[in-house]
Amino acid sequence: MMKGCGIVVAIDGPSGSGKSTVARLAARRLGFVYLDTGAMYRAVTLLALRENVDVSEARNVAEIARSLKFEFRDTGEVMRTLVNGEDVTEQIRLPEVDRWVSLVSSHKEVREHLVNIQRRTCKKGGVVCEGRDIGTVVVPDAKVKFFLTASPKERTRRRRGQFGKVGKEMSTSMIEREIERRDREDSSREVSPLKKAKDAIFMDTTDLTIEEEVNQVVEAVRKATACAS
Repeated sequence: MMKGCGIVVAIDGPSGSGKSTVARLAARRLGFVYLDTGAMYRAVTLLALRENVDVSEARNVAEIARSLKFEFRDTGEVMRTLVNGEDVTEQIRLPEVDRWVSLVSSHKEVREHLVNIQRRTCKKGGVVCEGRDIGTVVVPDAKVKFFLTASPKERTRRRRGQFGKVGKEMSTSMIEREIERRDREDSSREVSPLKKAKDAIFMDTTDLTIEEEVNQVVEAVRKATACAS
């Protein structure tokens, strides 16, 4: 375990790249706080859909975002996401949330509010923060940055497994189309598009074990700080 010492680890990448698992386990190994920014956008999307808010209306969605209090709890098996005290860990991974989260994430007002929360969390350091714009927008001065990806086939396999855990079955072809759509929307949006930071370490996780991935992150942090215990 290491002390934070002002270090922020930024891990970006598309869906199915393995960034959430790697970030959570690396944070545990390092003794850092883990911040899943994607879960925050998903939670806003879920609550907007529940309240029948038109997710294309930025102002209304931003009002939803401002009404939410986020909390993350590491149970050892999974990071639980709580919103206003309600555990929404499974619900935010449903296909209908997947379908609209990219649109919700594209709203400037929503991003500004959530990014402010994320930056406050990262300010003291000792944080592993993952998402799609961490190293480029949220914490561009992070000492350690990674950009994760994987082959389309492997990403599809992982996403299918995630949907299965929440009781939703989707065909391989449908998941492939959804991944392609999400990649296209996330990479081409005007506000905070998904892209690799120039100084980020590129990691293809297709053929790596989770342990190998976590080891790479931990080793990069050790090289960036003299605060190892």
